[in-house]
Amino acid sequence: MKLLLDTHAFIWINENSPQLSEKVKSLFCAEENEIYLSIASAWEIQIKTQLGKLDLQIPIRELIDNNIKENRIHLLQINLSHIEHLEKLPLYHKDPFDRIIIAQAIVENLTVISLDNAFANYAISTIW
Repeated sequence: MKLLLDTHAFIWINENSPQLSEKVKSLFCAEENEIYLSIASAWEIQIKTQLGKLDLQIPIRELIDNNIKENRIHLLQINLSHIEHLEKLPLYHKDPFDRIIIAQAIVENLTVISLDNAFANYAISTIW
């Protein structure tokens, strides 16, 4: 299965948060699954850190690099086809980071791991 982590899912996985569902923990640990993190999530994390809304214990680059090495996470770049697909998305969700994650999921045929109920309004598969 090809899975795209929403930003909060990535943060909670790294914090081993009790808010993570058992299903998400299981999918994350299953070696046959491909786990992706959008570069938009790294951008969102950096902004939230600078605004004081998120406290990272290590710099963002180190956090991402550690996850690539230790957790087999693939960093998904934003490309023009993702941006073009934004035009086709209804405005159910106005958060620009979530909208690009949704577009990436559609274009790349990925299942999104997210607790955000607004994702269900789009033609994507979600898991929580």
